[in-house]
Amino acid sequence: MIRRARPEDRAAVEAIVHAAYAMYVDRIGKPPGPMLDDYARLIADGAVSVIEDADGTMAGIIVLVPKPDHLLLDNIAVRPDWQGQGLGRQLIAFAEDEARRLSYAELRLYTHEKMTENIALYTRLGFVEAGRGHQAGYDRVFMTKRLATDPPAEPAMRG
Repeated sequence: MIRRARPEDRAAVEAIVHAAYAMYVDRIGKPPGPMLDDYARLIADGAVSVIEDADGTMAGIIVLVPKPDHLLLDNIAVRPDWQGQGLGRQLIAFAEDEARRLSYAELRLYTHEKMTENIALYTRLGFVEAGRGHQAGYDRVFMTKRLATDPPAEPAMRG
């Protein structure tokens, strides 16, 4: 189940983010940006959603930030002991659904250029690289995915 994070979820959200991103600290030489975010504010802003299993165990999080012309997938993190079970894909599908619900035709994200496995995953899920650059002290890869927003076509009548 995916639901909006509540203020009392902050510590669990932060723990998931730190566990998911800890492996990248040595690789990029400092904590990745998501480890430095203000989750109390993001939760209060309604930007954070969590994915839970049937017994309510929080397994992952996603941060979505509405922008004027797109929905920004600002962060996605899955607990290391839950990775490889498709939760990241479920969270990205949720982001796509939210973008459509909010009438956006585009979902954007960025990741560190040294997080190559993430870049590969996003590419497999239909994102395309839109550019690279240095932003907020990090070397980032910017990616985008256009979303179909038109309703499905009516089936042709056979006669």
